[in-house]
Order: sequence, then C-alpha cells, then structure tokens
Amino acid sequence: MVKLDGISSFVAIAEAGSISAAARRLHLSKSVVSERLAELEQHLGAPLFHRTTRKLSLTEDGSAFLQRAHRIVWEVQDAVAEVSERRASLSGPMRLSAPVTFGRMHLGPALYPFLAQHPDISLTLELDDRRIDAAAEGYDAVIRHGTVEDSRLVALPLAPSRRLLVAAPAYLERHGTPDSLAALRQHRAIYYTNRNVADWRFADVRQDGFVRPPAALRVNNGDMMRDAALAGLGLALLPSFIVGDELRAGQLVRVDIGHQAAQELIYVAHPEGRRASRKLRELVTALRQRFGTPPYWDEMTSGL
Repeated sequence: MVKLDGISSFVAIAEAGSISAAARRLHLSKSVVSERLAELEQHLGAPLFHRTTRKLSLTEDGSAFLQRAHRIVWEVQDAVAEVSERRASLSGPMRLSAPVTFGRMHLGPALYPFLAQHPDISLTLELDDRRIDAAAEGYDAVIRHGTVEDSRLVALPLAPSRRLLVAAPAYLERHGTPDSLAALRQHRAIYYTNRNVADWRFADVRQDGFVRPPAALRVNNGDMMRDAALAGLGLALLPSFIVGDELRAGQLVRVDIGHQAAQELIYVAHPEGRRASRKLRELVTALRQRFGTPPYWDEMTSGL
C-alpha cells in the first residue's frame, strides 16, 4: 500500500528541488526522506526523478503523479484543518512567505501576539523579496505588496499601501526639486529590481506617458532602497510603511510632482482551488485588526 508520508515526501522533494531541502522543510533527516521516496517508487514500479550528481528532475511518470499527489496532500491538510475547526482550536503547521522589509518592520510584531494566543500553531515564515509560486513551492499562503497579478491566487486584502516619492534634503539641494513628470528626467532614481522602472506608476498617467530617470541603483530590497535614498543617491518611490520614521525625522522629504503614485495593496494570497484554513482566516483577521483602517503607518505619515 502506498503510504501518505511517502507521497508527502515526494511532493516536498519536487517543490524544494532536492532531498536535502525537502528534509529541512519536513524537519526530517535526509535518510528518512530518501527511504520514503525509494519505497514509493518501489510501490509505483517507476522512477519519479531523474538523478544526477547535481540535481533531481521529474520523470514523465513523476510529472503526471505530482498533479495527483498535490491534490492528495492538500485534501489531507484540509481534512485535518476541518477537524481542528470542529474542535474550535487552531493547531498544526502553517507555512507562509512574505517580503523581507515588511516582514521585519510590521508583519513580525503583528504575528507574535497571534502565535502567543494560539500556541498549538507551528508557523514557518520565510522572508524573501522574490515572487514566490505559492502552489509549486508548498506554501499555505504568501503575503505580498503590490498589485494582484497571479490569476492562480485568491487574494485577501490586509491593508492599502500608500507610496511616496522621496529624496534626501542634501540630494535635492544639489540637484533641485522636480515639480512635474517632465522634470524627473533630469534626476537619478533608485529602482526595485523585482519590478524595475515599471514600478514607477502614477495615477491617471500612462506607463509611456513620461520619461523615467536613469538608474543610480537597482536593488531587490526595500531597506537598501531607503538607505540609498538617505545617502543621497537619488529619488525613490517607496511605501510609507518603509520611510515613515525618516519622513517624520526630516531625513527624507516627500517630492510632489503633481501626481500620486498608483494605489497598491498588502494582501495574503493562497493557491486557487484550496480552501483557506481557519488558521489562515483567523490570521488575516488578526493582521487586519493590528494594521488598522487606515493602517497605522499611513496615519503616522498622513500630513507629510
């Protein structure tokens, strides 16, 4: 008989890309995960992975089996969650991904009271600024900042996000303060590489409606973008949740070019076709309450 732990191990290996990574995710030894895979392949009578010294890749049989295996694992997880809900308790594992800066500055402080209130939840939180494929990489949900672009995800809004064009006073003293879209071309910019220049979007302005400044720096982290702006390298379009303290201290100032940055969201998203567990629904409620409406970081910068 095919065992569920073998199927779960197979799915984890396929998602993680290696037996070692899958073992870390499952909190098991590498040898146990390897044995479970070997036993599953023996039961199925077919190899599920091509093995080389450098990597594993799915065989044709493995790719076909993975689609069914995903559904089996999800159904079991949903069944366990349903039983937990019937017992009116929140328990079991939950795996989330979130952006680095938002996770460090705001998500962590909001999560800790929730986890203290529900000690039977075992949360794995991975901070990563790249776009995570929630379904393929085995996450219950991802927390994102921006626009909802992946149609395979069901998005649950947490809070609106107001973005501001900012610069250091010393930079503006040297280069002048732009007061229009046209004036931006005379300046330099700090861009977020996961979006690059497309991140500079303003309400009621077409993407090709203005010339964006040349890049002084491209980087994939909001903390470093803020620090580069503080160092006077150029203009940066950043969320108020990142630059609120610096704006209030006068270390950065808001640059008004006559157009507001396009509105964005902070949201939780889970894979389409999967029921949001009660754990996740309760977490979303707790985060919304903690962040507030409007979110506390916008209230603190509303006059700036």
